[in-house]
Amino acid sequence: MVSREFTIKNAVGLHMRPAAVFANEMGMFECKVTIVYGDNKVNAKSLLSIIAACIKCGTVITVICEGADEQAALDKAEELIDSGFGE
Repeated sequence: MVSREFTIKNAVGLHMRPAAVFANEMGMFECKVTIVYGDNKVNAKSLLSIIAACIKCGTVITVICEGADEQAALDKAEELIDSGFGE
């Protein structure tokens, strides 16, 4: 298991487009990927789960990856979040 904290930088948070980008990219990995936000644990491969979490700009989240390709998944998550999901 590997994990890292991130701050969401997108002005409108994880709305539909960045949530879709994140879910699609995380879906390419075999490992389990979870977003921890407050008391909530969200499946990072599920677009609807990410949107339902209502993660806003400035929110600190933890991404947890567990499985065979966990480090690669965490590195990709970092790349996506740091780039603002291309927005």
